[in-house]
Amino acid sequence: MKTIAVIPARYASTRFPAKLMQDLGGKTVITRTYQAALNTGLFDDVFVVTDSDIIYDEIVSNGGKAIMSVKEHESGSDRIAEAIENLDVDIVVNVQGDEPFINKEPLADVLEVFKGDAAHEIDLASVMMHITDWDDIENPNNVKVIVDQKNFALYFSRSVIPYPRDKEAGVRYFRHIGIYAFRKHALLDFYKLPMKSLEATEKLEQLRYLEYGKKIKMVETAHAGIGIDTPEDLEKARKMLKG
Repeated sequence: MKTIAVIPARYASTRFPAKLMQDLGGKTVITRTYQAALNTGLFDDVFVVTDSDIIYDEIVSNGGKAIMSVKEHESGSDRIAEAIENLDVDIVVNVQGDEPFINKEPLADVLEVFKGDAAHEIDLASVMMHITDWDDIENPNNVKVIVDQKNFALYFSRSVIPYPRDKEAGVRYFRHIGIYAFRKHALLDFYKLPMKSLEATEKLEQLRYLEYGKKIKMVETAHAGIGIDTPEDLEKARKMLKG
């Protein structure tokens, strides 16, 4: 299987504009993320896909590969789908552009499911982490996922799922981690299918896959990743790099 990583990169982030172009130890955040993805050794190729001339030039001038988006897109999946439509590839991994400290282990784990006995059932795979703190469970910014006995996703929500009517039932709660590995056909199907009501109300693009009957295999990890969403996160990342 030919496997590539694609890093969707917007310049105009709502919460922290131009965050991907901020300096992080002498390199920009997006350049560090690109190089970290390369350094995992998991991919046949790595691309940044962006709507920004600034980010495009940053990657290319540092010897990387970048693709300019032609259209406006509402989601990272849409942006990636347009970019890979004419590429010869089997599996596409979505790497978040604001995570310069990429951990190889969850990426390797999510790719491994496409080599198993049930690989033919899987349209895409993603990652979840067990959470126990009730504030984390109730936080709508933490997307929760519930799975069946084979770890296929049943539903994703910003709400608490399942509802804890009986807190002694021994339910484990899982937070969704935004790492995806797609079969190319599933990603292109997403690109062509219109948004439906569940995705529209929760503002979670992964629900489009479930609404159209796609199978999402979930992999449990202990590694949450470190994203840069705010100026405070950037300062923490700078201290971490120095440390």
